[in-house]
This record gives sequence, structure tokens and C-alpha cells, in this order.
Amino acid sequence: MEMEDGRSVNHLPPGFRFCPTDEELVLHFLYPKSLRLPCYSNIIPELDLHRLHPWELDGKALMSGKWYFFFSQKMENRVLENGYWKQLDMEEPIFSGGSGKVGVKKLFEFYIGGAPFGMKTNWVMQEYHLCNWGSALSLHYPKTKGIRKLDSNYKWVLCKVEEHKGNAQSFNYSDEDGSELSCLDEMFLSLDDDLDDISSSHFL
Repeated sequence: MEMEDGRSVNHLPPGFRFCPTDEELVLHFLYPKSLRLPCYSNIIPELDLHRLHPWELDGKALMSGKWYFFFSQKMENRVLENGYWKQLDMEEPIFSGGSGKVGVKKLFEFYIGGAPFGMKTNWVMQEYHLCNWGSALSLHYPKTKGIRKLDSNYKWVLCKVEEHKGNAQSFNYSDEDGSELSCLDEMFLSLDDDLDDISSSHFL
């Protein structure tokens, strides 16, 4: 299938949208990718987070609605040529029924310029990490029971990037399909509101 501008939507049948939950992203995409298991992970491309600014993802990452999806190697820093991803001091655990905690979602904002004095943009990223290998694998992938943990330098993360349009006050706390945002998303948006209020009152 191809989009109107000629870009390929990797193996998605016509009429289908890619809108997995956090749990589905971890269990059905990130786990198989990290363990090199045959699954749906080939739908999402591999990209180098160090080489692509968020506005360069169009045509390279898998796009669905307002979100860009791609795999990247786990890294200590997220510094690019003309900017950097700054991590917010909050993380959200991802749970699966019967498996407990199977992943962690971290939130980043993109800044143009050099750290720590860059200019904040509207680009945000949710980055998914694996955890709790044993219980999740034995339940969802019985054939991998006893498999050794991969080298930590090889681990993949799954990135979900979007550009917010307008300011925080114009956001409704729901995704495009009408589902409620996670507590991490709401905390991020409310944080923007608080910062705007502080800035306004400071100059009165």
C-alpha cells in the first residue's frame, strides 16, 4: 500500500490504522524485535535517533495519525547535530495481565541548540523500554523459555514521536481515536500549563 505522496506504509492493508496500546507495543513489537523472533516487528523500521531530527522522520518512520513509530538502539544520550532530546523526570510503568510489569515508558522533549541552553520545540517522544524478561516471555512466548538475556548494548527501544500543534491549553486529553491519554501524558500537558501560568504572572 502507498500513501498519497507515494510513501509506502509497510505491509499495512488498505483501511487499517496502526494504533496499538502501550502493552501491545511492548509485547508484540519490542520483545520480538529484541529477541529476533519472527513477528510483526518488521512493520516498524529501524532508524538512528542520533542522525534524524524529528522533522526528518516523515517518509522514514512508520506514520499513523499524528505519530511516528521507529526502533532505535538503546543509548546513553540523545544528542543530534542541531539539537537534543531532554528527558523529563517521570516514567510510566507498563503492565500486562498475568505478567506484571513488562516495560517502561519515558518521555522526552526536543530542544534546538546545545544543552542545556537549547530552545524547546513542540516535538515530544515516548520511548519504550523492556523489563521483567522472564515472566513476560514465559507467558507470551513459551518457546523462548530459558533463552539467555541479550547483551545490554544490543537492546532496542521503540520510539513514538509527535509534534504538538498549538499550545498546551488547546490540547484535549485524548488521543485521535478518542481513548484517554495515560497519566504520563496528562502530567506532561499539565506541566506545560503550570509553566505558562508561572511565566505570565512573572511579567505582570
